Amino acid sequence: MEHVWYVAYGSNLALERFNCYLYGGRPTGGARTYPGCRDHTAPARIEGVEIAGGLLFAGASKVWGGGSAFFDPTAPRRVAGRADLLTPDQLGDVAAQEMWREPGGAFSQDLSALLPDVAELHTMGPGRYETVVRLGEYDGLPMFTVTHGDAAELIPVAPTASYLQWIATGLAEAHGWDAPQIAHYLMGAAGVSEGWTEETLLMLRPGMSAGTEHQGG
Repeated sequence: MEHVWYVAYGSNLALERFNCYLYGGRPTGGARTYPGCRDHTAPARIEGVEIAGGLLFAGASKVWGGGSAFFDPTAPRRVAGRADLLTPDQLGDVAAQEMWREPGGAFSQDLSALLPDVAELHTMGPGRYETVVRLGEYDGLPMFTVTHGDAAELIPVAPTASYLQWIATGLAEAHGWDAPQIAHYLMGAAGVSEGWTEETLLMLRPGMSAGTEHQGG
């Protein structure tokens, strides 16, 4: 595999925010500065995609506060994502940073090496994003994402405004959705209704740059 699709469904839907994983930096509203991938090459392609499954928010994010986004492959719904065409090593480095590990470390290398053998999903550990899910193919290349191994069993928790702002921005970028479409979609995700209504979600102003500070690029 020279290239694979990494499918983002949370804040990484927004290109500026995802760039922190590629180049290093701290996204506005976040509490962490990312080291970035070893390979700073931009995605060869970026596509808006929809995949079978469900979006939910749970746990306690160290970066944003509130619930983190997770993908539930067992849910009978559809998830709006953004597919970035990366190298397997880049995907390994992105997943490592999701788990607060160093790019190029053992976790990153193990994940990139196992991608050809993942038929449906493979759980590397009990962490929040230590399960790799294969989502089929797009233009003849495999699509992968990362999530929690027991996402369907997580207790829903409302996400914060800064986190949802990035997601709303990404949905506008990847799918061209307007504010009402985004609000309706997010209200269908478990956890959102714990702290939001469609009316308050309309205040997220999708498409507006949330801003970020880069270390390199």
